[in-house]
Amino acid sequence: MRTAVSHFVRSLASVVVLSALAIPQGLAAQSSQHLVSPTDLQQAAVNASQARQQNIETLNNFFSSDQAQKALESAHMNPQEVKKAVAGLDDQDLAQLASRANKAQADFAAGNIGDRDLLIILVCVAVLILIIVAVR
Repeated sequence: MRTAVSHFVRSLASVVVLSALAIPQGLAAQSSQHLVSPTDLQQAAVNASQARQQNIETLNNFFSSDQAQKALESAHMNPQEVKKAVAGLDDQDLAQLASRANKAQADFAAGNIGDRDLLIILVCVAVLILIIVAVR
C-alpha cells in the first residue's frame, strides 16, 4: 500500500514539475507588455473625439455653402435637418462621408467636376446621411 502512495506522490510531483517547465519563463513579462496604460487610453479617446469633431465640422461646412443650401432646397430637404443628422452618425460613417465631401470639394476647386456634378454629390450625401440616421 505504501508503494501505491509513494507512486502516486511521485507521479503528482512529476506532473507539477513538467507543468512548471511547460509554461514559458517570459510569459509573466510578456503579459505586462500587452497592458495599455491609462494615459494611452485617455490619449486614444481624445484623438477619437477630435477626429469626430473635425469630421462633423467638415460635413457641416460642406452643407453650409450657398450651392449646398440651394441643392438641398431644390431636393426638398431641410438643410438644418441634414446638419442635425450628421451628429447622429457613427464614427466610421462620419469619417467616410467627410472623406467623400473633402474629395468632392477638392475636385470642384480643381475644376474636375462642375456645379451640376457637385450638386448631385451634395444631394446624394445628404440622402445617405438621412437614410443612415433613419435606419438606426
